[in-house]
Amino acid sequence: MKLELRGLTVRFGDRAVVDIDHLAVGEAEIVGLAGESGSGKSMTTLAVLGLAHTAGARMAGSITLDGEELTGLSPGQYRDLRGRRIAAIFQSPATAFNPVFRVGHIAARALRQHGLAGSEATDRLAAAMRSVLLAPDLLRRYPSQLSGGQLQRVAIALALALRAEVLLADEPTSALDVTVQAQVLELLRELRDRDGMSVLFISHDLAVVAEMCDRVAIMRAGSIVEQGPAARVLAAPADSYTAELLAAVPRIGSGASP
Repeated sequence: MKLELRGLTVRFGDRAVVDIDHLAVGEAEIVGLAGESGSGKSMTTLAVLGLAHTAGARMAGSITLDGEELTGLSPGQYRDLRGRRIAAIFQSPATAFNPVFRVGHIAARALRQHGLAGSEATDRLAAAMRSVLLAPDLLRRYPSQLSGGQLQRVAIALALALRAEVLLADEPTSALDVTVQAQVLELLRELRDRDGMSVLFISHDLAVVAEMCDRVAIMRAGSIVEQGPAARVLAAPADSYTAELLAAVPRIGSGASP
């Protein structure tokens, strides 16, 4: 497996907010981690990024990337890993960009931190922008001059430029309108198909998970209650909580007749 979590716990004091027995993402696979708000999905993302401690949490268990244990890495080793091998995009892309710097300055700084500079960094970033259907000239703009969908695609382009192997997509489309959401989802599928990127797709929206994911894990109160092929889990759930989530998904024409 490309990314694997075993016996992972994240605690605030005596309270466990994440308690995952096993979760894995294979090579060039999109795995959905779904559940309602507060179920522990985003804290799982922070744990994989080695950032759970920044929220005041304690972490235990195993996180491996291509079989390499990550939980014992030093802060410096984890900084080298983030972006270069594991990248992340989040619900509000604007928060990922400092508003006082041009987008290209922010992206170039990230590339420099991972050993890329000069023409190599410029060429790689320009190619990545074209891959996400954006003109490289947009890098000259400030974050406030780009739309939410454009900023999200710039964040994905940066992951491409760094040649990340795993992308953690934490509610990446919930702040976008429906048309832009569809474009970002299609782009994530292309990254998997074209570049072999593995994606952990975190969402509360089961309709989007059904459209996007090869497999899905359903999270409740920090634990995974059910997981398996997305088509099977979402068509014939074995756990009552999964069934409740599915029943809550709005359906066109499901309202009462006048």
